[in-house]
Formats: sequence, C-alpha cells, structure tokens
Amino acid sequence: MIDINNESGESVDEQALVRLADFTLRQMRIHPQVEVSILLVDEAAMTGYHERFMGEPGPTDVLSFPMDELHPGPAGGLSPEGILGDVVICPAFAAKQAATNGRSVAGEIQYILVHGLLHLMGYDHAVPEDKRVMFGLNDRLIRDWLASRA
Repeated sequence: MIDINNESGESVDEQALVRLADFTLRQMRIHPQVEVSILLVDEAAMTGYHERFMGEPGPTDVLSFPMDELHPGPAGGLSPEGILGDVVICPAFAAKQAATNGRSVAGEIQYILVHGLLHLMGYDHAVPEDKRVMFGLNDRLIRDWLASRA
C-alpha cells in the first residue's frame, strides 16, 4: 500500500507519484502488500527533519526512513511483506535543483522519489562503487518508467 500526503503547499501530481512508486516497487520485486509512505513537505519542515535526523543544517531534497529493512526480492520472487518505510520530499527544494540536473520540476521530483525508495531498499551512495550502482539503477528505473508511459 502506498500512502501519499502533500503538506508542501506546492501543486504536485500526487497520483503520478503513487503510480511511479508502484512501478518502482514492482520492478524491484517488492511484495505488493508492503507499506510505503510518501510525505511532501515545505522547506521549513524539511529543514527540521534534516537537522533532527541527519544532523545537517538547512533543507534537502529527499530523506528516507527505512522500517523493516526490506530488500528487493530474488529473481522470480518477491520480498517479504512488511513496512518499507517513509520517503520525505521537499518539492520547493527539488524545484531549485531541477535545472542544474537537466530535468523539469516534475521530473526532478520523480527522480528523487525513486532515489528515496532505493534508499528504503538498502541502496546507498557513500562509496564510489555503491554510488555507481545506485544511480545507474535510479536512471534505469526512470528510463523504464518513461518508456512505459510512451
């Protein structure tokens, strides 16, 4: 189940984000009964989360809070059921970085949603090899998502 709540004050296509999250979870073989929450917040709220949970000042684009440490299912199988976790996105912050990343605002929000979901599944980018894997997977999932909608 994918739950979305927009507290950002920004106009965002929430249903498109739910569809993208569903697509991403299916591609990663996450059990369809897994619970995920997507929260869209303003910069003040994101600053609070970023400082409280990451110990870093100011807002950021996306934060992920994994719950049951679920990982992608094996080839031909699914992950266990459970609670994947929460993804918190700041659309206003994403809007500021979209052009730098060569994406529309909606495209940037989609990209960071997938990024946040991958973090919930245990992916990270602290070291160069992990970064290459995670960002390559993020790019492929977005590319496949866009191709599925064409």
